[in-house]
Amino acid sequence: MLVAEVVEVTDQLNDGYDVVVIGGGAAGLSGALMLARARRSVVVIDEGEPRNAPAEGVHGLLARDGMRPAELLERGRAEVRGYGGQVASGEVGAVAREGDGFAVTLAGGRTVRARRLLVTTGLVDELPEIPGLRARWGRDVVHCPYCHGWEVRDQAIGVLASSQLAVHQALLFRQWSADVTLLSHTMPQPDGEEAEQLAARGIRVVHGEVASLEVVDDRLVGVRLTDGTVVGREVLAVSSRMVARAGFLAVLGLRPAEHPSGLGEHIPADPAGRTDVPGVWVAGNVTDLAAQVGTAAAAGATAAAQINADLLAEETRQAVAARRDAFSAESEARLCELVMSERRHGL
Repeated sequence: MLVAEVVEVTDQLNDGYDVVVIGGGAAGLSGALMLARARRSVVVIDEGEPRNAPAEGVHGLLARDGMRPAELLERGRAEVRGYGGQVASGEVGAVAREGDGFAVTLAGGRTVRARRLLVTTGLVDELPEIPGLRARWGRDVVHCPYCHGWEVRDQAIGVLASSQLAVHQALLFRQWSADVTLLSHTMPQPDGEEAEQLAARGIRVVHGEVASLEVVDDRLVGVRLTDGTVVGREVLAVSSRMVARAGFLAVLGLRPAEHPSGLGEHIPADPAGRTDVPGVWVAGNVTDLAAQVGTAAAAGATAAAQINADLLAEETRQAVAARRDAFSAESEARLCELVMSERRHGL
């Protein structure tokens, strides 16, 4: 069997771009692809730590169901480059307003400039502090039934109650398996209508705080409660608290806010991804916490189209102003720049 070696290629950065895309997941690459096809100069700066890296495959994505997350990103980067866009590995340390645009400084000290920013840095899953939980995240510790439900169908599923959505999550997973147990953990015992719903669907409720996971031969076999009781389970569903990865935006006045769903914190934006800060758009999980890969990619493309329209409007205003005052110093300089480019210096 042949194993293909994947070599990460990092493009050489220029000093300035129409758009810098921060984050190279589905949303960022989709946005960059749209912009590159629109003949905009664009670079994607990616830290290389995708949220879905532990998953075996991407699911629910038409014509790409089951594809490895790494392969999907490889193809996306190649498509962006095929239209003249650039993709670079790096961590953004800071962004700052610079005139009508932005200066983006990487952790290594290099600074690139952009007329517009598209931020698609995703989110961080904050998990309950249970030993062993993080190591199995995306394997037999899962979150989204639409992402993993089919793969864990008919198995013994435990739902860890760590938020107010635990009962809803248990009822959802019941659609994929008849053997679902709600582990109350640190949450109050379900009562009233919720207790009735669980009972009607045959979902058992186990009281007691979960202390650790039971793993045998690299497979989850159960959870151990603080009183020593072991509850046999093959899969554990957990609701993480999701927090946008966008601390570098605070200097621009953009800070994560509580999401209306109660799932965590996001960067607020309008349906097209436009934030309250002129020139900054967001797409994907950084603003839509529940977005799957297909939704994130679509949001990236939508935001890119809006960015292109915004740049076009700016360029049209400048062209109209120049036409109205064709012989002003500003117009002469602009004309010289367009005609002579770098050769204009010294004339």
